[in-house]
Amino acid sequence: MENKSLKQIIANRLEKLDKIRQLGVNPYPYEFNITHSTSEITKDNIDQNVSVAGRVMSLRKMGKAAFANIQDEKGRVQLYIARDDVGENNYNLFKLVDIGDFIGINGAVFITKTDAITVKAESVTILSKNLRPIPDVKEKDGEKYNSVSDKELRYRKRYLDMIINPETKNNYITRFKMINSIREFLNKSGYIEVETPVLQPVYGGANAKPFKTFHNALDQEFFLRIATELYLKQLIVGGFEKVYEMSKDFRNEGIDRSHNPEFTMLEFYQAYSDYNFMMDFVEEMFKKIAEDLGVKKISWDGNDINLTKKFARKTMDELIKEHTGHSIDLTDSKAVFDVCDKLDLKVKKTDSLAKMIDEIMRRKVEPNLINPTYVINHPVEISPLAKVNRDGDTEFTERFELFIAGMEFANGFSELNDPIDQRKRFEDQSAKKESGDEEAFPVDENFLEAIEIGMPPTAGVGIGIDRLVMLFIDTRWIRDAIIFPTLKSLK
Repeated sequence: MENKSLKQIIANRLEKLDKIRQLGVNPYPYEFNITHSTSEITKDNIDQNVSVAGRVMSLRKMGKAAFANIQDEKGRVQLYIARDDVGENNYNLFKLVDIGDFIGINGAVFITKTDAITVKAESVTILSKNLRPIPDVKEKDGEKYNSVSDKELRYRKRYLDMIINPETKNNYITRFKMINSIREFLNKSGYIEVETPVLQPVYGGANAKPFKTFHNALDQEFFLRIATELYLKQLIVGGFEKVYEMSKDFRNEGIDRSHNPEFTMLEFYQAYSDYNFMMDFVEEMFKKIAEDLGVKKISWDGNDINLTKKFARKTMDELIKEHTGHSIDLTDSKAVFDVCDKLDLKVKKTDSLAKMIDEIMRRKVEPNLINPTYVINHPVEISPLAKVNRDGDTEFTERFELFIAGMEFANGFSELNDPIDQRKRFEDQSAKKESGDEEAFPVDENFLEAIEIGMPPTAGVGIGIDRLVMLFIDTRWIRDAIIFPTLKSLK
């Protein structure tokens, strides 16, 4: 019945479309002159002529007159259309209008007896005839009924989500403002924005499984980048001292609340600095974003998060002891496995040290890191691009991860610039890859050759933009932070 009903609705609208054309009217004109958005029509405009356009969201016809509400990017406004005001021909045209159509109105602003700001139409222009009905939405006392509430539908048909739930657009306006704030912060700090290849002959810069593709003309396999790190460091070698890129990266991995295969990553590198500088710098950046968005305290999933206080800094082993009760040598695979076993975590003795530590952190520690916390002192084995600690403890690196609301937001190092040490670590990663670790990355001879030319002391950071949006729009789902998230095809 539903399919038949939909076919009938579409057939009826096609008939109306034909009638509009028979009246000599183009139902899809090229332009319409707008003087005001809906939000700009206020009591200050009473008795003024305005020209406004938008999608019809409600329609109440009463014979010789009608009330309608149209919606544009800024909001909604009420319209009053009477035959005596617009003329019989124009009113007959208006009678062919349905909910979902785009129309333009010229008329004067007035206030109804119910104190509603309204545009009294002097002419109506059809701007786009809707053929497929939008979901019927009713509102009472500010509550919506029959709205697009199914999340899967909202993700697959984002245009419907934004039509019926205009607040969805606000999430992406917040995203736009946030990215602008970041760019402004970096630009004012002397950084240069650059672009590096998406198609890479050798992937690297992170532990992740890549997407593969093939270039026919070059007869060569390429990978979609998993990170921009190795190219950005080559720019530091080449003489740039502060560079950043806002990039689309791709990782052929699972999808969950905080992971999407295609995601936006910010990476930036600064010569002659270290990870201590970068922790201060990232904290300053986050506080600027909050200030620019007018946010003093974030309420996220029922937790109050204060970005104005100094971000905490704690070592990884300190946090594991705090949240599990176990002291642990993070360089000893057997000791780490034994703790995993005691904590009833699903790991195997053959799993890599990195995987076991990640399991402890992900299950027992990270969910408790609600207010901003830098996790420092990461083992060398899980930090192949970071310098070892300057205090002589060569088992651990100068690396930090920033956690807020139980999620990782930033990852930064004092970057390894010793080409001999870097080659050894690449070879260790390559050996893991040959042993079946799909997230290990291969030796990148081009990058090694670059740092053999010489790279100055450098610090770098990667920040997940989508997760940062999640924080500021208060959602646990990364799909809410991405306009068109990756979804499985419907069969």
